[in-house]
Amino acid sequence: MTSSALIPRKRRERLSAAIALALLLVFLAPSLSAADRPPNVILMFADDQGTLDMAKLGARDLYTRNLDRLADEGVLFTQFYAAAPVCSPSRAALLTGRYPQRAGVPGNVGLQAEGMPARQVTIAEMLKQADYRTALVGKWHLGHVNGRGPLDQGFDSFFGHKVGCIDNYSHFFYWSGPNKHDLWRDESEHWEDGGYFPDLMMRETRAFLEESKDEPFFLYLPFNIPHYPLQGLEKWRQIYSYYPTPRREYAALVSTLDEKVGEVVAMVDEMGLRENTLIIFMSDHGHSTEERTMFGGGYAGPYRGAKFSLFEAGIRVPAIVSMPGTLPEGEVRSQFATAVDWLPTIAEITGAPLPDVPIDGKSLMPIIKSNAAATPHEVFYWQSRDQWAVREGDWKLIVNPRDTNREVLEGDDATFLVNLAEDISERTNSASRHPDIVQRLTGLHDDWLEDVEAEK
Repeated sequence: MTSSALIPRKRRERLSAAIALALLLVFLAPSLSAADRPPNVILMFADDQGTLDMAKLGARDLYTRNLDRLADEGVLFTQFYAAAPVCSPSRAALLTGRYPQRAGVPGNVGLQAEGMPARQVTIAEMLKQADYRTALVGKWHLGHVNGRGPLDQGFDSFFGHKVGCIDNYSHFFYWSGPNKHDLWRDESEHWEDGGYFPDLMMRETRAFLEESKDEPFFLYLPFNIPHYPLQGLEKWRQIYSYYPTPRREYAALVSTLDEKVGEVVAMVDEMGLRENTLIIFMSDHGHSTEERTMFGGGYAGPYRGAKFSLFEAGIRVPAIVSMPGTLPEGEVRSQFATAVDWLPTIAEITGAPLPDVPIDGKSLMPIIKSNAAATPHEVFYWQSRDQWAVREGDWKLIVNPRDTNREVLEGDDATFLVNLAEDISERTNSASRHPDIVQRLTGLHDDWLEDVEAEK
């Protein structure tokens, strides 16, 4: 007689059902846990991508199939703003949800500058409190001496460069001397001569996703392109070879960026993580007209200015948010929104607690859900050295404005007032016709500056 025959039939049936249920739960466990855990977050940050340098935003001469597809799978913003017209303060604002002045990074961080104070709380630190794995792959540019590097600001791992720009093949600092090597893995200098940096970023991205796919993760991907040096991939250089300089060199790098964005999304799809991964993309500010970028190449359409300028083309940037099945798809939002809004938006979507410090950003979820929702910002401020701007509704006041390639406006135009609903190109100065508005906006700026300066 077998041992099973000694067990009563009804008990055997109940035992078989229990075993079957247990096996079913084991089989379902991976999918249930993936569905129940908070969403992953991938934040992609382009470097010097112009206001309209994306096919869906009007650059019909550019191949940006992957960015366009990401917009089709999410929400594309047409009035999205960086918090500064230069690299470091824009990055500090993005990561902390605070004005650059409040974040302690009012201007670009130099080679030996300490950079963002350690007391600042980044998206990475916020999500680590919610048990996320965190990684930075790409450009830091927020300081690295005296405990100011990525690993000091909430990132579990770091691969990339710490200062403003590098040659993509030698990985040496691409600016004034000393020309020092700048490629790192965590806190160790890393040499990989000849490796194309955007390709290295993709390798490191895949490794992190493979290691982290079974738990919530935050991946910050600040690309170093289309920032100079203009070293696009060979196939894109060939495609754009008949374009005039500098558009052809810049276009090749924009399409290289687009290709890398597509590779990231493809990895997420391949690992079955797409519907549980929030993907955000934006540029850090407008296109460069510096000598190292051949004095141009970017496209801003009707908008005035460029990088370094508080005219629209210096701060108005491409931006997309996507999470299929959770957020709207194939929709466009024209409301005013800014980079400081991503931290509270991510907090709302992931359920992570907001940092216990004043946050200047507002969650964009109402806007993302509805094109009828109002902007969360009645007033917004920018300050870049002695150049500053205030926006209240459609009114925008710029004091000591710079135009393309840092040209400083003087005389009556040193105080420049425009109504963006009437003059999106910012060519007509209305300050003399509306002194009351100039006075009000100036007072708002002075009060704001006193408030943020008090935190230093």
